Amino acid sequence: MTKRIAVLPGDGIGPEIVAEAVKVLEALRDFGFNFETEQAAIGGAGYDAAGDPLPEASLKLAKHADAVLLGAVGGPHYDKLPRDLRPERGLLRIRKELNLFANLRPALLYPELAAASSLKPEVVAGLDIMIVRELTGDIYFGQPRGIETRPGLNGQRERVGFNTMLYSESEVRRVAHVAFGIAMKRRGQLCSVEKANVLECSELWKEIVIEVSKEYPDVALSHMYVDNAAMQLVRAPKQFDVIVTGNIFGDILSDEASMLTGSIGMLPSASLDESNKGMYEPIHGSAPDIAGQGIANPLATILSVVMMMRYTLNETVLADRIDTAVQKVLAQGYRTGDIYTEGTNRVGTAAMGDAVVAALRG
Repeated sequence: MTKRIAVLPGDGIGPEIVAEAVKVLEALRDFGFNFETEQAAIGGAGYDAAGDPLPEASLKLAKHADAVLLGAVGGPHYDKLPRDLRPERGLLRIRKELNLFANLRPALLYPELAAASSLKPEVVAGLDIMIVRELTGDIYFGQPRGIETRPGLNGQRERVGFNTMLYSESEVRRVAHVAFGIAMKRRGQLCSVEKANVLECSELWKEIVIEVSKEYPDVALSHMYVDNAAMQLVRAPKQFDVIVTGNIFGDILSDEASMLTGSIGMLPSASLDESNKGMYEPIHGSAPDIAGQGIANPLATILSVVMMMRYTLNETVLADRIDTAVQKVLAQGYRTGDIYTEGTNRVGTAAMGDAVVAALRG
């Protein structure tokens, strides 16, 4: 059966890194994988093409595809647009429209990159964390929100910005089930991260996670406040197996965890709906400062294809093949600039993609 993959390159380095991931997909034809791709615009590219960061045609394509491969969105020249037309709004909207509520962000340190981590090798060696971030609720989507004029501290009217942190019981329950399911397939440990000591929203989160835990007696559940979790990720990151948390906390913690692995350019992500249909993207941004230079690291995007094969397309053998090819390339010493250390072979975006394809076919 032919799989349909929607490809949304986006902005900045997005087209460059997505091109390398598509190279890897093309190589999978050698192993009997049948697929077709169709590209569409999103983010700033969507605005440039259709005056909308998520054009209707792009959304329609994503809805009818089996899986979506996304590059990155954003750029400084879009910052002066009205908020609802900025590239990031397209990303938030497609997550909401596709009901991609569970964001999986692994933080895995390859042995060859231990020296590239910002922490001592003995602290991060063997690191393997999965962060499960709720993606369609929380303060990013809660209403009311806005900027308006109100009486200020001195009694005079001034501008006030406000957002609403909001979670329903069902939103927490469904992402908790995803996290417990993943923990059962790993080391059986789940840490729920919130701020229940000061936030009622987090108090509800904790209560619901505890309720769901009764259905998973083989998983050891722990709880941690988000500020402590941020500290523990730097102090002793290997204590974590799976972390489940809300949208804003997960956004921050997963970016922090990425630096433990040597580079944000190494980390993929999956965003899944209730049927495991997913959108797959690197967790880094569009990096407009290096766009067009051919030096971006494509491995996070290639590893996003690994997650696509594993979680949505049920091609675990192919997922393992790509993963092994990436490990082989790193063992051979190939490095883009973000993970380069003395004595390794510094290469550009396309050369790194070619090396993965060669290892895959070899």
